[in-house]
Amino acid sequence: MIPTRRSLLLGLLALVSACGSLAARRGRTVLYASGADLQSINPLLTIHPAARQVQRYVLLMTLARYDSALVPEPYLARSWDWSADRRALTFHLRTSVRWHDGRPTTARDVAFTLDAARAPETGYPRLSDLASITRVTAPDDSTVTLAFAAPVARFPDVLTDLSIVPHHLLDTVPRARLRQAAWNEHPVGNGPFRFVAHEPNRRWVFEANPDFPAELGGPPKLSRFIVVVVDEPTTKLAALTSGELDVAGIQPAHASFVRKDPALRVVSYPLNFTYGLVFNTRKPPFDDPDVRRAVSLALDRAEIVGGYLYGFGTPAWGPVPPDVPGYLLPAHPSESAAAARSLLHGRRITFELLTVGSGEAALEQMIQARLAAIGINARIRQLELAAFLDRTYGRRHEFDAAVLGVPGDAGLGYLAPLAELAGMHVPADPAAAQAVFAAQTPVAFLYHARGLQGMNRRLLGVRMDLRGELPTIHDWSVTEEAQ
Repeated sequence: MIPTRRSLLLGLLALVSACGSLAARRGRTVLYASGADLQSINPLLTIHPAARQVQRYVLLMTLARYDSALVPEPYLARSWDWSADRRALTFHLRTSVRWHDGRPTTARDVAFTLDAARAPETGYPRLSDLASITRVTAPDDSTVTLAFAAPVARFPDVLTDLSIVPHHLLDTVPRARLRQAAWNEHPVGNGPFRFVAHEPNRRWVFEANPDFPAELGGPPKLSRFIVVVVDEPTTKLAALTSGELDVAGIQPAHASFVRKDPALRVVSYPLNFTYGLVFNTRKPPFDDPDVRRAVSLALDRAEIVGGYLYGFGTPAWGPVPPDVPGYLLPAHPSESAAAARSLLHGRRITFELLTVGSGEAALEQMIQARLAAIGINARIRQLELAAFLDRTYGRRHEFDAAVLGVPGDAGLGYLAPLAELAGMHVPADPAAAQAVFAAQTPVAFLYHARGLQGMNRRLLGVRMDLRGELPTIHDWSVTEEAQ
């Protein structure tokens, strides 16, 4: 008999659980579900939200990090100061941080990382956020200075997102070939957890770093943190309720079921994450702004939030969630099928709607039904994540429209790349950028998501918020009876 994906997953979970499916028997090992593999562990290359969280909170360190109020605080850098004209930012690094191979983390690593990110051939997804940096210097092992072309008003958000990588392990790799670097498969980090193993499309294994500096809290309380790849919602739910997973994202429809389990709790939290229908404005039919507006007007966002999300979200007419600093209430016309049809002038339009997944595509079907009512035929095509990213983010942009989750950042630096994905340019100023999104409709925004996780009650110290699911992982622990 050929084993099913479900049986293979349960076999893996039983193996890492060692003593069976009961969560308590794993002790201080925590199993965390991800809907897809992490794409890349290299922070210079990936746009995958889960991968970025593992990079900056688990394996590696950023210069600064946000507290729960989204205020930058020291991390790898113990402090920083601005020049009087705010055209130079100097970081003073901690001297106690070491790479997991024993080498010290120094200013040379920081300068290497920033210079690699600034090089177009590297392909760093947030390259535009570094465009104002003219020079990076490291006068000694614990000092790094960034020079800017013009005065900078606020702390650059990108420096809380870009994890620092080891110069001594990547400096011989040409920047254009960083995707093929051996380090990507066996990464050496400097964060609270060390890399142990990676089985593609199955799991990532990390263990506590016993040498994590005392000034940063010392070693984490967990002994192991394992990211298990589970792409089927029903399989994920079954593994969570059986105790074979400790943390798993759940569908809104399953929240009430999970709440009934005394061993589990439901965690819902705000996200800087917006879903939208991204149009490729480079070609017909979405080079026509009237067609884009017609699609946007035809959609029923309240229906999506109520029927698809069971209330775990809010309708979106713009790219910035209301909880995020810099949000501007977008002016928008009322949704109306009649108004949408009037913009089409009797035209019948067919396009391919790309999405990620292999399941029922309920959201996409709701969109398809609303568009059919105004004479637009949306042909849904589901792809696995890598193929979807290649079609949408690849240089050829081979898509008509795509349902996309947009991970945000506190500095709103994601607005320009989102517009570029659609084939447009927006100003650097976030307020002006939001005005362009409202006027030109390169994206029909659908909803601002809320995070929804099922979690075993044996886990303590977990806080999930606008920063994501893992910002407090250093302090996660398990109840004494589970150790």
